[in-house]
Amino acid sequence: MTTEPTPSYPSDVAALRERVDRGDPDAADELIELATEYGDLEELRRLADAGNSTATDQLIELAVEQGDLTELRRLADQGNTTAAEVLGELVDE
Repeated sequence: MTTEPTPSYPSDVAALRERVDRGDPDAADELIELATEYGDLEELRRLADAGNSTATDQLIELAVEQGDLTELRRLADQGNTTAAEVLGELVDE
């Protein structure tokens, strides 16, 4: 379930990004959790594209929840087998 971002969401994201950039793994987990909570595909995509597998997993789950087949195709085209399998299941329905 996604919620409407609070006014502090952008500053929370910025602060967490700074911590991630300094190598804080806890900050990455917090950022993924926050982005997932708010349905922020863009932030999850950024983290996933940087190689964070947890962000990729959350991105796939959120894309499924939102019915975003384009995002699933993008991930599948990049070689993500989970996204390809999920996409195949959704298309077969």
